[in-house]
Amino acid sequence: MKNTDIAARLRCGVASSILAISLAIPTMSLAQTTDAADPAAADDSTIIVTGSLLRQDPNNTPSPVSVVSSETLEQRGIQTTQDAIQRLSSNNGPALTNSFSANGAFAGGASAVSLRGLTTNSTLVLFDGMRAAYYPLSDDGTRNFVDLNTIPDDIVDRIEVLRDGASSTYGADAIAGVVNVITKKQITGITGRAEMGLSERGDGRNYRFSATGGFGDLRSDGYNIYASGFYYRQKALYNRDLPYPYNSSNQSGICRNGVCGPQVGLNGNTINPTSNGFEGLHIGPTDASLFATTFFVAPYDATNTTALGPYDFLNRAAGCIAGETPYTLTPTELANNPDVAGTVCQGDLITQYGVVSPNIERMGGSFRATKAFDNGMEAFIEGNVLQSTVDYSGNPASIRRNGPAGIRFPRFSTANSGPPNAPGSFSLALPVFVCPLVNGLPQAVCDASNGTLNPNNPFAAQGQVARLTGRIPNLFEYDETRSRTYRFHAGLTGDLTDNWKFAVDAIGMETHLRQTQRGYVYIQHLLHAVADGSYNFVNPLANSQQVLDYLAPENVTKAKSKLYGLQGSINGNLFDLPGGPLQIGVGAQVRYESINAPSANDDFAGPTERYFVLNAFGTKGSRKVYSAYAELDAPVLDMLTVNASGRYDRYSSGQDAFSPKIGLRATPMEGLVLRGTWSRGFRIPSFAEANALPTTGFVNNSASIFNDAYLLQYNCSAATYTTACPTYIRSGSYGQTQLASPNLKPERSTSWTAGVILKPIRNVTLSLDYYNIKKTKAIVPAPYSAAIQAYYTGQPIPAGYNIIADAPDPAFATAKPRIAFVQAPFINASTYKSEGIDIGVSGNFDLGPDVRFSSSLEASYIINLSQSVDGVTESYEGTSGNFNLTAGSGTPEWHGVWQNTVEWGPLSVTGTIEYFDGYNLSAADQGTIPGDCGLLSTDPSQQFSSCDVDDYITVDLNTQFRVNDNFTFYVNVLNLFDNLPPIDPVTYGANNYNSVQGGTGIFGRSYRVGIKANF
Repeated sequence: MKNTDIAARLRCGVASSILAISLAIPTMSLAQTTDAADPAAADDSTIIVTGSLLRQDPNNTPSPVSVVSSETLEQRGIQTTQDAIQRLSSNNGPALTNSFSANGAFAGGASAVSLRGLTTNSTLVLFDGMRAAYYPLSDDGTRNFVDLNTIPDDIVDRIEVLRDGASSTYGADAIAGVVNVITKKQITGITGRAEMGLSERGDGRNYRFSATGGFGDLRSDGYNIYASGFYYRQKALYNRDLPYPYNSSNQSGICRNGVCGPQVGLNGNTINPTSNGFEGLHIGPTDASLFATTFFVAPYDATNTTALGPYDFLNRAAGCIAGETPYTLTPTELANNPDVAGTVCQGDLITQYGVVSPNIERMGGSFRATKAFDNGMEAFIEGNVLQSTVDYSGNPASIRRNGPAGIRFPRFSTANSGPPNAPGSFSLALPVFVCPLVNGLPQAVCDASNGTLNPNNPFAAQGQVARLTGRIPNLFEYDETRSRTYRFHAGLTGDLTDNWKFAVDAIGMETHLRQTQRGYVYIQHLLHAVADGSYNFVNPLANSQQVLDYLAPENVTKAKSKLYGLQGSINGNLFDLPGGPLQIGVGAQVRYESINAPSANDDFAGPTERYFVLNAFGTKGSRKVYSAYAELDAPVLDMLTVNASGRYDRYSSGQDAFSPKIGLRATPMEGLVLRGTWSRGFRIPSFAEANALPTTGFVNNSASIFNDAYLLQYNCSAATYTTACPTYIRSGSYGQTQLASPNLKPERSTSWTAGVILKPIRNVTLSLDYYNIKKTKAIVPAPYSAAIQAYYTGQPIPAGYNIIADAPDPAFATAKPRIAFVQAPFINASTYKSEGIDIGVSGNFDLGPDVRFSSSLEASYIINLSQSVDGVTESYEGTSGNFNLTAGSGTPEWHGVWQNTVEWGPLSVTGTIEYFDGYNLSAADQGTIPGDCGLLSTDPSQQFSSCDVDDYITVDLNTQFRVNDNFTFYVNVLNLFDNLPPIDPVTYGANNYNSVQGGTGIFGRSYRVGIKANF
């Protein structure tokens, strides 16, 4: 359904509301509500607000603070805390969603927020005002963040969002803002919930059960104790369950203004190639991947260097064995692909195996005991245990036709050019002879004297090896992450005098992560199976489970993160000023944080003693942080308050930072508030950036080095080649390795905000806030090109870089070896700017007896998001950039939510509209000019007249009916108009749509029913 159709329907249904509210384009201004179970809070209008040490009215601070109450979440039908945070209007492109976990994310199994488009490491997430342990795995292998799945749901009282950063209060990582999840202080009685949901198609099933019980009243009894437990389960959603084009890698049916795909990208490569073997080779009208699973072989001479024929079926009689379709090439296609046989298997891995959203299972329990003493002191202890398991099954197991960088497959020949089974080729081949292993290893010589002709090699009788491509059809890649989080928090607050209060908090939190991976081929075991013929390539479905288990042994990796901290503060009144008492607060904190995340695929035992395609990232580090901070709030006049604060942090790793902040709040007239802040902040280098094992991503040479005319014509020829780089270099891959740099400096930020709050009539509030954030000394990998150019031109390698050359290719024995790895350090080199506005309105109206209407709109607009390096600025707002940083999910400029609730006696109906802006398929960090369609095509014949991803609107409807004081039934209709995300053929975080922009809308129209009980 088109967005214009939805808009028309909305106009018909709620015209009067739109007229009344849309005149004031809104932002996050949801009204705070106080939980009825907390009478102590109900009469206390001054509380500790996120970003402050002092007790203040949250509606009267210089900083823009938004509060999303548990009541608001209940009205919207939002199930989990992570979903609530992901839907914040200021959350944008670099966010990490649960759906992305099914697409090979470095930090699989986790969810993270990214305020202001400044990535997950620049948003600080707090739990009851205290830091939380990092997720053991890093986003993109570099960024530390807090997993939103580790926060319990049913005991959340409210979520406070500080939208100007608060390094002066909390220290590192608050550059883009702070999200503080605050749990309930008191619960009495017993509550329970049971609900079930599914999509209109019958898939995407989810279940939720919870129970909470508490007793004791803080005010009358002096204590409260409560406990809560929950279970949540969401079943996987597969691409095959969705309509076209989300269910296929075939893009021929994607049309733009009458011009239909496939969608061709930079350098003429088809977007989202999923072929294995002939990477990037797409033939035929459906443009789906070829040789997806069925084994194909080509005859080569005994040295595996000279082709003697095209690739053809290894077992022609069996044909395409894994649900693929035979395709006969046309004469033109055959002429353009001379190394391909006349008939191939055309498979669509997305249709057959693609996963949209993984299986998610969360369960946990919480406990809190609070004691109020007669002398005004109050003590509490709380504990949380939560387990989150995310799993999915993926593609058939990969066998790489070409050896990854640094690996040459054994020659498996008896030629006189070297030891028979020594490494000698970059391409995997089935040998002429197979011999039994000796002591678990291939024999040094395998020929007619001690072996037999290889039954898997159809060319063995002619003394030829068989180059191999394909996947293992009955072995599937499986990933599971199980995180267990243990948290303990204790605190003591009280009055020192009538005007002075103190607070002491102790926190301990650990996250234990177990990552289980199955179905990934262990390279050395594959080479053993090739050498002794124990794996049946001719009839792969006949292999025993024992053989498959040997080929792909289970890989279990355990990681852990820790956080322990102790802090104390005092605050009080010094003396009275014309506008009220001068308040001051001072505090100190010490904390310990660490991560130990071993690599799931290290190569310490050798380049073949590892798995194909698994990430090799690993990190280990720890540090202590010592901090002191202070805040002063001075109401110098009735109409003007000045707030100043600062914090000093010292790290045991050698870094330190001072973070000042000043804020002003003025009320020149009734109903009008002016506010503004200025602050300095910082982000400490992550453990991955400072302590990680080398992180390597393999990059195709032809796409990343030699497509540049200078490199192709000069660098390559200067390295002894007369015309152009030979095929063995151009078609290979090299490893881009990021080297940890313990001497990195913290990233620094300067930010300021200016805002206005207007209350034109009773119960209506409008707000407008401008923010401007500049982050300098941003940490990025040093450019790889300088070292690559130096190597191929015979110049000295620049300081700080390492080049690891591959072994010489036998086919080019006298040539300069290709690069296996380029190792480049992290450096402080980049500047980021984020600039935008938050605008919003909220209102509450009594429409008659027992009828109440409330409306709240919130939206954020990014004016500018850019990166500058060495005087060159790249702008990303409204485009797919920063492409590498966001997995192609880009930087939509607008994100907004409009919630309307009507309460009529026992009936409550809430409609919520969420809007995510569209964007252009270009990205400055990919060498294209914003607005030039560059990510779709550089070929004029493939250019589309429109290359913008559409904006996206979803509508949710939640109805609750209170049967009596004990029971409430509710029905949610999510994505009411079944509006699926707009087509984006470029993003690589999902298939043909943007997982951040699309969110849970990809499930389509869904229903959820439930019952709540209160006793």
